[in-house]
Amino acid sequence: MTPQEPDPGGHHGGTVGNSQAVVVDVRGLVKSYQGTPAVRGIDLRIRQGEVFALLGPNGAGKTTTVEILEGYLTRDSGEVTVLGVDPGRQRAQLKSRTGIVLQSTGIDRYLTVRETIAMYATFYPHPRPVDEVIGLVGLEEKRGARVGRLSGGQQRRLDVAIALVGNPELLFLDEPTTGFDPSARHEAWDVIKNLATLGMTVLLTTHYMDEAQFLADRLAVIAAGRIVAEGTPATLGGRQLATARIRYRPPAGAIPPDGLCAPPGPDGYTEITPDDVVQALHQLTGWAIDHGDSLEGLQVTRPSLEDIYLSLTGPPSAGGSQAALAGKRKGRTA
Repeated sequence: MTPQEPDPGGHHGGTVGNSQAVVVDVRGLVKSYQGTPAVRGIDLRIRQGEVFALLGPNGAGKTTTVEILEGYLTRDSGEVTVLGVDPGRQRAQLKSRTGIVLQSTGIDRYLTVRETIAMYATFYPHPRPVDEVIGLVGLEEKRGARVGRLSGGQQRRLDVAIALVGNPELLFLDEPTTGFDPSARHEAWDVIKNLATLGMTVLLTTHYMDEAQFLADRLAVIAAGRIVAEGTPATLGGRQLATARIRYRPPAGAIPPDGLCAPPGPDGYTEITPDDVVQALHQLTGWAIDHGDSLEGLQVTRPSLEDIYLSLTGPPSAGGSQAALAGKRKGRTA
């Protein structure tokens, strides 16, 4: 398998190149639950220092894939190495080298932030200094606060701190901002961005396309147990080559030139996809100026990451959903 390398222009995190070590290497991964396929021959490669996002609808197989990488599930067939070891056979060797942030955790709400991180530090042979971890996740002013008094964004920072205190080489982030308000989401994003500057490898699962766009160096879309696209946020599914769209609301009663008009949508806006965007814009704006009209909401856009994702995934597979639900762990959905 020859992985797509990050486009320098679309890079978001730590530097990634061909010379960097492969942290996750998956070839031909297969997993079924009671005869129902959940993962159908996945190939995947993640290099050191990447923030890699795995996207897919519920039941697509992404949680099954991640749990196999973490060592919590055994595979039916295929080759898998994580940090050079087989997670299905050598999970004990892997535990101290990885950190996992689940959607929900059972932290004692009566401990302080520092007490909590210090307690988890005792579980690892070579932990990071507790105060250093507190600084990495931006909880310096809350080090003495009880966990139960933290905001949602601050609690998520603490979740990340717990995963970081073991000094992992690879961090798994499962839906890190589910249920967060916009402010808390951006707080969590800042923390993850800081991890990228440390050269840490991050495997992120998310349903939010803006989150993947902002954080990921590369991403893959999984649907019905297969990888259907892989690339940078800017190039996934040929996004950079997609035809641009012109969107505008014509003045009431006005008829734009032939080739530049179309039936308006429910919001009253007209959308066209000309072969030559520059020429079409020139004609459209020239027509508006000549007639003394305005073009309300005039936009030129290419398909968003969400548009590409929806075109790749389509409707979820009922069989895939049943398989994923059969194998999910508490705090995970797909």
